[in-house]
Formats: sequence, structure tokens, C-alpha cells
Amino acid sequence: MLFRQNDVILFQGDSITDCGRNYEDASSLGVGYALMIAARLGHLYPEKNLTFYNRGISGNRAVDLQERWEKDCLNLKPTWVSIYIGINDTWRRFDSGQETTPEQFEAAYRDLIERTQHSLAAKLVLIEPFVLPVPEDRKTWRKDLDPKIHIVRELAREYGATLVPLDGLFAAASVKAEPAYWAPDGVHPSPAGHALIADAWLKTVGAIKA
Repeated sequence: MLFRQNDVILFQGDSITDCGRNYEDASSLGVGYALMIAARLGHLYPEKNLTFYNRGISGNRAVDLQERWEKDCLNLKPTWVSIYIGINDTWRRFDSGQETTPEQFEAAYRDLIERTQHSLAAKLVLIEPFVLPVPEDRKTWRKDLDPKIHIVRELAREYGATLVPLDGLFAAASVKAEPAYWAPDGVHPSPAGHALIADAWLKTVGAIKA
């Protein structure tokens, strides 16, 4: 079976994962893709008694996850760890001059994976970051983000993690409706964008048919 009895599924990341969760409520899932996934899996597997945690924090970069990984991941003893990080490692370069080089990003991300695998027998789901050209200047972000997307893909391959290929999926979706429909600022998904992420996650792990 895909999910085992009493599995604990953790969603980690930045504002896209956070999505308005209540930090005072440990069980709060926010109103984005994490909630959508939890709702669907709770419906599909009521007999499994699944537990869901959202520990996304707005503005986080990979290095921020490193600093809180013990408390916000390992101590929760998840059996599934879903990591969605990277867009702020690019964004900070353009809004505040805080550059995260590909080498720094890879080192931080690799550390998260290795600490997880060392401490837990958890399944890993890596969600690659995306950006859409809304506004137009987001196009200049590609030179910084693309290497980070490739790093996530390579790490998924190296460590046998499941990869959710969001960048291509959002590009394909933007053929059906304008990019702003999916992410009004090119980064933060609309409700439809969050549904796209949830659907892609569920299909990629095999919870629903592709």
C-alpha cells in the first residue's frame, strides 16, 4: 500500500507552503496545496489515520530550513517529507542583493536530505520551484532559478526521492490560461495554481491516477 497506518506527512517550505497557516496551531495547514493534499488523502484513505503537518514559513530559503530542520522536521518523526524550497534563494538576489549561489543552494539542500535520511526512514518528495513571467521582469530570474531547478532534479535522482516537476507543469498550464491566472505575481499561486500543485503531488506519488 502507498500509505501505511498512522503515516505522518510533513510539508516543508516557504510562503507557498505556509499559505496563511496559524503558527499558534500545530495542526494548521494553511489554505493552499498542503490543505488540498491533506483533504484529498484524508478522503481517499480514512482507514489509515494519516497525520499532516505544515511547517512552511514565508520568506524562507534553503539555509533557513537547515537552521530549523531538527525542530520542524526531525523531531516530528514524519514518515513522508515533502520539501518545496528555492524561489526565495532567487528572489533575494533581485530584491535585496542576497545571492545564493548554485553551490550554496545544493549544499544546503543536500544537508536537509542527508540529515533526514540519517534520522528517519521517511519517503522524500522534492517539489521543484517555478517562476512565471508576471510581471515581465520575472523573465530575468530564469538565469538564477534554472540552475537551482536542475539541482533539485539531480538531487531527487541521486537520493531516490520523488520529484514533482512544477516548473514545466506551470509552463504547460500557462498555454491554457495566461500566467497571471496561475500565479498573479509569477511566484505565489492562485487557488487554481495551488490546485495544480496538489494534483501534481498526488499524481506523482501515485495517490491518484495520472
